[in-house]
Amino acid sequence: MVTTDLRLGRRLRFRDLEVFFAVVQCGSMAKAAAQLGMAQPSVSEIVASLENAFRARLLDRGPQGVAPTIYGNALLKRGVAALDEVKQGLRDISFLADPGVGEVRIGWPESFSELLSTMVRAFCLEYPGIALRIEHLPAPTGELPELHARQLDVALTRVAGPHHFGDGCNVEVLFDDPAVVAAGANSHWARRRKIELADLVDAAWVGTPRETPPTTLLEQAFREKGLPAPKIRVTTFSVHLRARLLVEGEFLSCMPRSLLQVTSDGVGLKALPIKLAPHSFPVAIVTVKNRTLTPVVELFLERLRAFVKSGAARF
Repeated sequence: MVTTDLRLGRRLRFRDLEVFFAVVQCGSMAKAAAQLGMAQPSVSEIVASLENAFRARLLDRGPQGVAPTIYGNALLKRGVAALDEVKQGLRDISFLADPGVGEVRIGWPESFSELLSTMVRAFCLEYPGIALRIEHLPAPTGELPELHARQLDVALTRVAGPHHFGDGCNVEVLFDDPAVVAAGANSHWARRRKIELADLVDAAWVGTPRETPPTTLLEQAFREKGLPAPKIRVTTFSVHLRARLLVEGEFLSCMPRSLLQVTSDGVGLKALPIKLAPHSFPVAIVTVKNRTLTPVVELFLERLRAFVKSGAARF
C-alpha cells in the first residue's frame, strides 16, 4: 500500500484532476479541451496517464461521448473534496496576506436578495476588497448539488428540519418564518378589518405547486373549516410575479411572512387577519460537513447572523 501511495504521489498532479473533472462535466474530450484551452490529444493523454497510474479504467468511451466508470466516480467523489481543500488553502493564504481581500460564494433563492440587500450593501461598504458571488438557487429541494460540488461556500435556504439535506450537511437555523395569507397593501382585501376563510373560497389565488408547504397549509386550513380547497389560478415559484399579481390583480397568496417585504412598483404587501395552523418555514445556513470554511466566508456569516439578530431585516 505504501508503495502504491508513493507511486501515485509521484505521478498524480492536481492539474490532472482538474482536466479529468472537466472531461466528466463536459461529457467529451473535445469539449473539455475547448473549455480548458488545451489540445484534445493533451487531454486524452492526461486521462490515459491517470488510468495508468490508478491501473483502472476511469471513463467509458462511446459514440455519444464519455461517462465515468465506477472507478471514475470514486475518484470524482474524493477528488473534488481534495482539490477543493487545496483551493481553500490558497484562499486562506491570500486572506492571511491581506485580511481585506477574498471571495464569498453564496447561494440563496431569488426572493432573499431583496430581503438581504441592505446587509449585502453594508458588507460591501465595510469590506471593499471582498467580492460576493451570489447565485440564485431553485425552489427548495432535498439536494444542493452546487454546494456539494464546491461551487458554493454556503447556501441560505428554507429547510423542513435538521436533516433536510441529509447527513452530509451542517444546518444552522437562522430564523423562523411563519406563514401568512397576503394581499396587496392597496387591495380591497387589505382594507377589510374582519375576514373569514369562508369569504376567500372564491377569491383568485396565486401560489406554489400543491405539493409545496405553503399551498398544502392553505388547503389544510380550508378543510379544517369544512370548506372546499381554494382554486389556485396561477401556480409559480416566482416571488415577484406573485407580488405583482397581489398588488395589481387583487389576488391572494399563502407565503412566508418575510416575503411581505417584497414590493411591486413601490406598493407593498399586507398580511390578512386570517389564522392558519402554526407552521413555520425556517431559513437556515447550510454548509458541507468536514469542509473548512475560509476566514472570509466565516466573516460574512458572522455579519449575516448579526444582521438577522439586530432585527434590521424585519423577518
